[in-house]
Amino acid sequence: MSAGGTVVQRSERSATLPAPVRELYPWTGHTITGADGLAQHFLDEGTGPVVLMVHGNPTWSFYYRDMVRELSRDHRCIVPDHMGCGLSDKPATWGYRIPDHVDQLCALIEALDLRDITLMVHDWGGAIGYAAAIRMPHRFRRFVVFNTGAFLLPLPASLRALRIPGYGHLVVQGLNGFLRLGMAFAVGHRERFTGAVRDGYFAPYGSWADRQVIRRFIEEIPIEADHPNRALLQTLDQGLPALTGLPHLVCWGIRDWVFHPGYLEGWRERLPGGEFHVFDDCSHWVVDEASERILPLVRDFLGRHPL
Repeated sequence: MSAGGTVVQRSERSATLPAPVRELYPWTGHTITGADGLAQHFLDEGTGPVVLMVHGNPTWSFYYRDMVRELSRDHRCIVPDHMGCGLSDKPATWGYRIPDHVDQLCALIEALDLRDITLMVHDWGGAIGYAAAIRMPHRFRRFVVFNTGAFLLPLPASLRALRIPGYGHLVVQGLNGFLRLGMAFAVGHRERFTGAVRDGYFAPYGSWADRQVIRRFIEEIPIEADHPNRALLQTLDQGLPALTGLPHLVCWGIRDWVFHPGYLEGWRERLPGGEFHVFDDCSHWVVDEASERILPLVRDFLGRHPL
């Protein structure tokens, strides 16, 4: 299949995953290849209304595996791996800026001609997904939000340590420390990040080169006063009112050390008609930490807001 200079085709990349991981992530994916020859991997499972699931850092489409298994029974689940993440290509010289990821997501939406989209976002997926929705609002109808931000708020000063030259490279790209920290901070639910689940998250990030994207996403966090993404997030925030009147479900792990409770309050301010569910025993990776509680909420939300 070709569209707008891109080629979409089936992919066997998931066959390279360890067998126990394949049991949790059993799908044969697809790739979209642009004019630059780089291939982005994505899942396309099920038929029906489209649910577009956008992950953040340092995860990949594996994060949404339970959602895909449940919702693909009567929805079309599109779950991309950002360039450099998961089973997508990991070029050394790609831009890896947030606007680059937004462009890539928009290209996928247009190539597949996705319409009446339910957008599901987590972490950096929030800024990337909402930027795409603001760019092409006629394609989006419903939103499901997990621990993310699409606006600018103060972030933990501890993140600055990961930006120290040399140290940040060693900890993040060398030792895969950001992924390890994410699991360590899954307070109260660390037992869920063992065995095949742990292996699944680590599988695409096995080398220094494979982990470049994790470091680059950290560099995109607008900690500094002159960081260019401050303006990007402010512009994004200004565009949110065009979407906030649409149905929104927010499921939030309150013990998140990055997207702190101020972000939850930020969403409450921006989504006065939104539906909020707060999980007091969960942190940043709330979908993994509380999937059995979140899936019924998502099902109910979609049923009460039919397209």
